[in-house]
Amino acid sequence: MEKRALFWKILKDKTIQCQLCPHFCIIEPGKRGRCNTRENVNGVLIAKSYKRLCSVAIDPVEKKPLYHFMPGERIFSIATAGCNLKCMHCQNFNISQAKPEDYALKITTLKEIVEQCKKEKCKLMAFTYTEPTVFYEYMLDVAKLCKKNKIKTVIVSNGFINPEPLKELCKYIDAANIDLKSIKDEFYREICSARLEPVLETLKTLKKNKVHLEITNLIIPTKNDSEKEIKELISWVKNNLGNETILHFTAFWPTYKLNYLPETPDEILLKARDLALKAGMKYVYAGNISNEKTNSTFCPKCKKAVISRNNFFVLENNLQKGKCKFCKTKIKGIFK
Repeated sequence: MEKRALFWKILKDKTIQCQLCPHFCIIEPGKRGRCNTRENVNGVLIAKSYKRLCSVAIDPVEKKPLYHFMPGERIFSIATAGCNLKCMHCQNFNISQAKPEDYALKITTLKEIVEQCKKEKCKLMAFTYTEPTVFYEYMLDVAKLCKKNKIKTVIVSNGFINPEPLKELCKYIDAANIDLKSIKDEFYREICSARLEPVLETLKTLKKNKVHLEITNLIIPTKNDSEKEIKELISWVKNNLGNETILHFTAFWPTYKLNYLPETPDEILLKARDLALKAGMKYVYAGNISNEKTNSTFCPKCKKAVISRNNFFVLENNLQKGKCKFCKTKIKGIFK
């Protein structure tokens, strides 16, 4: 039996309005929303993504990226096909722009996926790779079962979700990495077919609900790489979320509809990191480049490395009960 979706209302003549994300899709019988995962079946909205996994893998938690959440741990990672955005630079466009049925490995029950996570001795579960919002019902049910089994849960998301479903999800999610693609609404409209404001609201909601939060900003040459825009993004994060918010600047690689653009120069990432640190942000990283300094965590007080990393791997951990072992300063994050 297929899964009845959450967060929708009937309009007239069996037409449905989905209320999961800010697109508020109007869906006629036999049709699907923009995400390709929610179908109007005779006046009932069905979550076609439920149990239909397209990807199951084990990653270092640092790959999400999460640098202040259980460093060095392996994280069991799952996804279904589909996404509610149409990003022109999507690295996983083959699955994000597909239907769940097109790539389903097999129908996977809640118990099976949690048992597999435990069998692999993973303490963490991530909903990732595509957009977890579009497999909301499955994610929510898996997260509830993970909580009962003392498995911590993570979302890696574009943040384009409505407040009510997000608040419900926050009860069962331990950490989130949100992709803040730009601080400009024009970027979201032109590159992603979306809007900025709902993403900013998601960031504030996660902080308010005490979900561990890290932010990724993928810097794309000529699209969102100006110093002015980077400074505006840093300023918004600092003023609205605080200077202890973990911020990752990552490199763009030519792909999908933006395959004509060059990759992001290392210098731009290093400049963005430097701008954030000068603005008073305490934990800033330049990702996708092999640089131990820009991937390591430094104590904001004594400036010594408390976690040394190379790419996604922890080389040395100098934390003791969440504090710098050198000067005893508390470091922002969840470390056990």
